[in-house]
Amino acid sequence: MQVNDAVALEDVMLALAMVGDLSMGQPIDQSRRTARLAQWLAQACGGDQAQIDAARQVALLRWSGCTANADGFMRLLGDDVGGRRAMLAHTLDAAGHRAMLRTTPLAVVHCEVAGEVARTLDLPGQVELGLRHIFECYDGSGRPLGLRHPDIPQVVYHVVLAGDLEILSRVHGLEAALEWIGAQGDRRYPAGLAELLVRHAAEWLDALRTPEGIRPGVGSQVSLTLVGDVIDLKLSWLAGHSRQAASLVRDAGRLWGLPEERLDILAKAALIHGLGRAAVPNRIWSTPGPLLEGDLESVRLVPYWTHRACSQIGGLSEAGQLAAHAYERLDGSGYFRSLSGEALQAEHRLLSAALAWLALRGERPWRAAFSDEQASRVLLDEAEQGRFDPRACQAVISAARGEQAPLASKPGNGLLSERETQILQRISSGASNKEVARDLGISPSTVRTHVESVFRKLQCSTRAAATLKALTLGVI
Repeated sequence: MQVNDAVALEDVMLALAMVGDLSMGQPIDQSRRTARLAQWLAQACGGDQAQIDAARQVALLRWSGCTANADGFMRLLGDDVGGRRAMLAHTLDAAGHRAMLRTTPLAVVHCEVAGEVARTLDLPGQVELGLRHIFECYDGSGRPLGLRHPDIPQVVYHVVLAGDLEILSRVHGLEAALEWIGAQGDRRYPAGLAELLVRHAAEWLDALRTPEGIRPGVGSQVSLTLVGDVIDLKLSWLAGHSRQAASLVRDAGRLWGLPEERLDILAKAALIHGLGRAAVPNRIWSTPGPLLEGDLESVRLVPYWTHRACSQIGGLSEAGQLAAHAYERLDGSGYFRSLSGEALQAEHRLLSAALAWLALRGERPWRAAFSDEQASRVLLDEAEQGRFDPRACQAVISAARGEQAPLASKPGNGLLSERETQILQRISSGASNKEVARDLGISPSTVRTHVESVFRKLQCSTRAAATLKALTLGVI
């Protein structure tokens, strides 16, 4: 039966923009505000419609690679979300500034993943090129390649200038923002372009006070799975999680007897249920054992942020409402609304049970995955204690057992060899070459050779980008 997870391109870009905003510690409208400013700047420069559209799309997707390097920023700054918020606001301390000198590898990951996002969405070449060079600077001091003007795409200047104005004026006030921007002329961006922005800055910021409103989701349709894939890149051990959740809850819903149109909404909700996860630092997600109350409160807000983001995206509002119930429990012990009993409909019950099952079956840095039998026992015990619907649990368990039948397609989808697929699956989950070698009983040099072959075939140079592309192509 055909799976319908397609939504408007505009809706996917807005969802990715909000994932990026949350990951960078920004308000969920930061990328949209920057996009409007970038459009006005491109227009003021005499740009044609294609250039104006490119400025908007690059601004919306500017942070689309930041889930992929969240763990790296956690190691450098201690807090990937708060650290990047301070980085953008120019409030890093001395230790933070020293750490920023070591971010080139993280910029490589970010730019490659963002470029793959643009390619997957079939956006114009200038959009992909802009995203792959979004951190380059006029004087050659940028990353990842140290390009100099005029080799830097013009759209990069439009978006970076717009982003600097939006963030710095909001954090430090307009006067301080314009003073800093002016000082960056012919360093970060062309001096003439900076002067043009400074002349219009007050007028354009005032115009931003008028909300843009929810854009209708018109135009081409694209798969929502890309949003789930980007969300999951934040934590290596969640690679492919959203896809698995969508497939499992759809099958469980079919066993329950839900109509096909409700299965489509349910699957979309599963794909985006983790959107709000981007707002929570990786330090918290990687903590074994019980969380401190403050950290737990951050986790409780995950479905809230999912709800807030999706409520501003026309084509995702219904799925977002459903996704916001992902962690509710029948006895009222869930979050973020603490709903219970009859307030939770069949879709809510199926989604929460499916996500709990996948969490139990998934390996975590601090524990091994539960077996099917162990996961079934835990889930049904929770149902007996009143937290899950027993019927929903049975549907999920039955659906999961049915999915374990051998796949009809060739491993690797024909693009990779069986061994390459095995290795990619392991490294996409965060395993090192040595760990993969030990697990498969081969030498680390053999693993390295296979990894190089995988990168060559997928035309990628980082694990995060290879994971995203492999998921998109159905390789893993």
